[in-house]
Amino acid sequence: MQPDIAIHRARRERVIEQMRPGVLVLATAPEVIRNRDAHFPYRYDSHFHYLTAFPEPEAVLVLIAGDSGKTETRQILFCREKNMEREIWDGFRFGPEAAREVFRFDATFAYDKLDEELPKLLENQPVLHYAIGFDAAWDARMLGWLNHVRGKARSGVSAPAALLDARAIIDEMRLFKDAHELALMQRAADISAAGHLAAQRICKPGMGEWEIEAELLYHFRKSGCQAPAYSAIVAGGANACVLHYINNDQTLHDGDLLLIDAAGEYHGYAADITRTFPVNGRFTSAQRDIHEIVHAAQLAAIDMVKPGNSWNAPHDAALRVLTQGMRDLKLLNGELDGLIEQEAYKPFYMHKTGHWLGRDVHDAGEYKVNGEWRTLQAGMTLTVEPGLYIRPSEAVPKAFWNIGIRIEDDVAVTLDGCHVLTSAAPKSVSDIEQVMAHGTR
Repeated sequence: MQPDIAIHRARRERVIEQMRPGVLVLATAPEVIRNRDAHFPYRYDSHFHYLTAFPEPEAVLVLIAGDSGKTETRQILFCREKNMEREIWDGFRFGPEAAREVFRFDATFAYDKLDEELPKLLENQPVLHYAIGFDAAWDARMLGWLNHVRGKARSGVSAPAALLDARAIIDEMRLFKDAHELALMQRAADISAAGHLAAQRICKPGMGEWEIEAELLYHFRKSGCQAPAYSAIVAGGANACVLHYINNDQTLHDGDLLLIDAAGEYHGYAADITRTFPVNGRFTSAQRDIHEIVHAAQLAAIDMVKPGNSWNAPHDAALRVLTQGMRDLKLLNGELDGLIEQEAYKPFYMHKTGHWLGRDVHDAGEYKVNGEWRTLQAGMTLTVEPGLYIRPSEAVPKAFWNIGIRIEDDVAVTLDGCHVLTSAAPKSVSDIEQVMAHGTR
């Protein structure tokens, strides 16, 4: 799938309009050694790729924004030189000349010219926009370039007097997805949902968590995802009560639940799905009770995802349903409002109900503006993921021990409500049991 280069150039133009006058410098992610001379699969920096679509390492974007048209505006890329010998070993490289034409830059330079050319681009610019503190090595390099420019003061050359975080502008842009982005996210969601459906169909006692993980990854990659969006959580039994369990190395037992939090990344956009189901295909009475509370909480939260509501409204709605459900099962005792105010639910529910979703699983964007939860608007995308995690305790009936249930969907805010991107993954008790009864077991 080829990127729409016009979209990326238009994004750069939007950034330029918001940073006038000044210069922005943004590097992509480095390659990372896995062991000895073997690298992890390369994944570009999300901010950088959002503005450029350029997929290679060792690349830097520079945007120069003139003051109301009085000064030249330029879009510049530094990238690796063409190198036919390295291409034999590592694959195709665009090189500066092709990169300028293909990705519609005004100018390109070889990456090894950074120390020579970048100080010139900083000269006489009033403001520098840069990802401050993100990478210590880059911070040191940027300070060196700034000091080089300051050393020219007696020649009448000035260095940027103000330093602003480049991510502030880009974060806010990335928070709102356009139709192109939503289509990519829907595809990521569809592929990921199909993987969850396959996992439900094949699961049976005696399998390993790793076998289920392999099934998920197979479906993600086979259907076009370039990589998993994050490390898969495939947590059977008590492991489901560990929020970030990723060992996936235990055997699945009859009578236990299996919590799967896994999804794929499709052309830079992540899905994020969690489903919980019984290893043997049938919920016990206690498992059913907890699952139905979490499911009801999720539906109440999704109902609050609409323009005009605050970011925290879905969480508040889920919290009331979860807490009331725990009261009904005698896991908590007291008045509902008092239990919520005292955070008595926290031993069983210790996280928020969602996060922004997009190019990153925990995507860019502020959750509060001027100290207040921000208002949901069309184009925002988020997860809705309530859960209950019940560890063994003398205060808890034994039937509920080691029940960990989370249900997570990806939701896009629309003009008049919301759209659940991941609805194809079965999540109700009846749908799950029906799927597992007719699986390949």
